[in-house]
Amino acid sequence: MLPVFSLVLDQDVDEHLANLYPELYKELTEGRSLSYRTFFVWVLVSIYQGGVIQGLSQILVGLDHFKRMVTVSFTVLVLNELIMVALEITTWHLWMILAEIGTAIAFVASIPFLGDYFELDYVLSHAFLWRVIVISAISLIPPWVVKAIRRRLKPPSYAKVQGI
Repeated sequence: MLPVFSLVLDQDVDEHLANLYPELYKELTEGRSLSYRTFFVWVLVSIYQGGVIQGLSQILVGLDHFKRMVTVSFTVLVLNELIMVALEITTWHLWMILAEIGTAIAFVASIPFLGDYFELDYVLSHAFLWRVIVISAISLIPPWVVKAIRRRLKPPSYAKVQGI
């Protein structure tokens, strides 16, 4: 949860630029960035990623290996969250870095204690690794590409000011 909560500290622009360009707040006052549309886009992204993670875990691992499927799907889920948060951060702060790294370390450190849910020997195999990479790529790349295209075609106002 820490990476998601750390997004509260994210700043589109620094305080100096915000004071120089008060029109940056126009998006917020008009409700464009915090709208039902934005909310439902995030819901659709979540449904897509959840479907890909669960569906491909079942297809690539198989339902007859339930613990392996849980091992792969949960690992991809945690990795997916960490990467999605990292992709959304505009301005990195120490707390964001600590939240990302700390969550990754906590997850890896907890794996030995998850023997009832994870197949621990499987975590160290190439079969596990390639499945995690493939499922992660398929769940992350399409939303990232759409975001990059949208940002290129219609950049947010703060990106125009920053020259990003």
